[in-house]
Amino acid sequence: MMSANGSTAELDFLGRPVIAITGLGLVSSLGRGVDDNWDALSAGRSGIHRIERFSTEGLRTTISGSVDFMGPGAETSTGLSYVMAEAAGSEAVRMAGLADDDFGGPLFLAAPPVEMEWQHRLALDAMEGARIAEAGYDRLLQIARSRPDKAIYNLTQCSRISELLADRLGTRGLPITLSTACASGASAIQLGVEAIRRGETDRAIAIGTDGSITQESLIRFSLLSALSTNNEHPEKASKPFSKDRDGFVMAEGAGALVLESLSAARARGAKILGIIHGCGERADDFHRTRSKPDGSPIIATIRAGIADAGMDPSDIDYINAHGTSTPENDRMEATGLAAVFGDALKTTPISSNKSMIGHTLTAAGAIEAVFSVLSMQRGVLPPTINYDMPDPAIELDTVPNTARSADIAAVLSNSFGFGGQNACLVIGREPRN
Repeated sequence: MMSANGSTAELDFLGRPVIAITGLGLVSSLGRGVDDNWDALSAGRSGIHRIERFSTEGLRTTISGSVDFMGPGAETSTGLSYVMAEAAGSEAVRMAGLADDDFGGPLFLAAPPVEMEWQHRLALDAMEGARIAEAGYDRLLQIARSRPDKAIYNLTQCSRISELLADRLGTRGLPITLSTACASGASAIQLGVEAIRRGETDRAIAIGTDGSITQESLIRFSLLSALSTNNEHPEKASKPFSKDRDGFVMAEGAGALVLESLSAARARGAKILGIIHGCGERADDFHRTRSKPDGSPIIATIRAGIADAGMDPSDIDYINAHGTSTPENDRMEATGLAAVFGDALKTTPISSNKSMIGHTLTAAGAIEAVFSVLSMQRGVLPPTINYDMPDPAIELDTVPNTARSADIAAVLSNSFGFGGQNACLVIGREPRN
């Protein structure tokens, strides 16, 4: 469809504003900034390493994709989540050609659940815990009431990161913080898309961030038997879709996208980096961590995203997989994709960034959306590294071990999370006629 002046239409097939991406920002274990991350990712380098941030004695997993180079302010999970989000967000806003202290649109932030960390619990307990006999949260609350600490209070507020970001970036309105497990980053993008489609704003910034690698979080995921224990060879631990995959590698990072209506972006002469064609989400109520055995919620999510884009599976040139490297998740993702794509799946390239950066949890959907845009811009499919033992039960073109040049017009980016949270984005290189 063309507008009266011959340019590509600025409304989609349902009469909604076309959503342009005009800015990108990245932080991961591969580095800080879009260029450093892309150079490492496309070269097939791994950012996974042995943990040095804290003692791993007694832990089953001693490796991660932690981000250890952000400097002052990154001493706590909340602090690290903020400084990574600030770095990615300000990079994205500047790339969009806007002032990074006066963005002028709403903020949608995907951030990890917050809680008091052990260092603060122990510090409070040391103050006067000995005189309170009963251990547990009641004692902790009693001590906190008698010894209020504003710094600790701030670290436990769900809205803390978004409030700081809103002030730093100059966003408008009440910032939204959400946490939908591993789908969170994609969910934040979807909220930004929907706000623009409803006409509430001409632009929005969506950020996903997660800096929550601690001893406690490693123990929790280990108790779920979800983490890889390939500690001897960290860079080879994450192996999505391989027969010998044994779990995901916990990681940190942040991804940011500036979203605008195509008409508003063109009006100010912004460079269009990509288009969000469609968003799909469906819930799965089968289990807290497992997918429904028939894959129906995953299948419905993929179909919803493609339908929202007004496209068919045959229009998808590349799939940015959720690809966590856990035995069940990879199998269920492949099952869901096969139901939608049929025989074409065997020849549709699919790769997992998590093979190199690990699983960034709350941030994953946003980081992988950024990588999807870069793949289209630069005509390169990032590889799935460590793919040395194909799983005969999962027949996929995983872009094994080495990046591949390709002409990519549309990407399906999958995010399937614990708690039945599923989200898929369909991202295009340019507006559709």
